[in-house]
Formats: sequence, structure tokens, C-alpha cells
Amino acid sequence: MMAALVVASVAASVHAAGEALPAAAVQAAAKRSVWDGVFTDAQAKRGRESYEYSCATCHLPSLEGDEARDIPALYGDDFVGEWTRKPVKDLYDLIRKMMPKDAPGSLKNETYVDIVAYLLQSNEFPAGAQELPADVAALEQVIVEKVPPLK
Repeated sequence: MMAALVVASVAASVHAAGEALPAAAVQAAAKRSVWDGVFTDAQAKRGRESYEYSCATCHLPSLEGDEARDIPALYGDDFVGEWTRKPVKDLYDLIRKMMPKDAPGSLKNETYVDIVAYLLQSNEFPAGAQELPADVAALEQVIVEKVPPLK
């Protein structure tokens, strides 16, 4: 996270001096990891409540899914491995477009992002001070990583 702040600071200085910003510097400054605390505990709590109401019937309260009915687990190494090196936006989009199974897309965008926050928390990613936004451009900048990145 510190490296991203340094890159952002340098990029801002270069921009202020009237020089063009290198695309790689701007992109590096914007990318974040799920290990950076990209959701709050309060948001994950709301997500858990929404999950229990809208998702647990199929995916079970334990997030174990049901292999016999081809319903995937939403926690553990297989789940994290499936999403590793992908932006959180991809997970959000899949859930928003396909869930709940009986009424896809029927929840508010904020509810879907709260559910994503709950799934991140359930997979032992740390909470932070700011909520995960219901903004696809911002979600595109948050990358799922199986292990914390080197700082």
C-alpha cells in the first residue's frame, strides 16, 4: 500500500509540473489488494444479513454450497483460488447478474457489494476504514490475491 501512495504522490507531482503522467504510474497507484482492508466490518455485517436472507437457502448459512446440486462453496482455498488475480468487480458482476437464482439482479447494487464484503471477510481478508464502493470502476481496481502482496 505504501508503494502505491509513493507512486500516487510522484504522479501527482509530475502532473502538477505540467508533464504527462506515465500510464503505468497511474495504474499502479490505483490498484489495491483485498489485503489492504477494502471493506468495513459494518459493511460485512450488512452483507451477512443480506446473504442469510437471499443466498443461504442455496449456498447454506455456512457458505459450504451443495456439491450434489452444483452450488459452489463461497469460502476456502478453492473459492479464493478461483478469484485470485481477478478484480473484485468480476465477483460482484457474477453475483449481481446471476443471483439470487430465482430473481437475478433483483437486489440493490449496494446490497450486492455488501454481500461481496461479507464473502471477503468470510475468506479472512481484513476489514479496513472505508467501505467497498458500489462503483464498478473502483471495484475493477481491487484485486483478489491469495496471499498478501509484498510491501
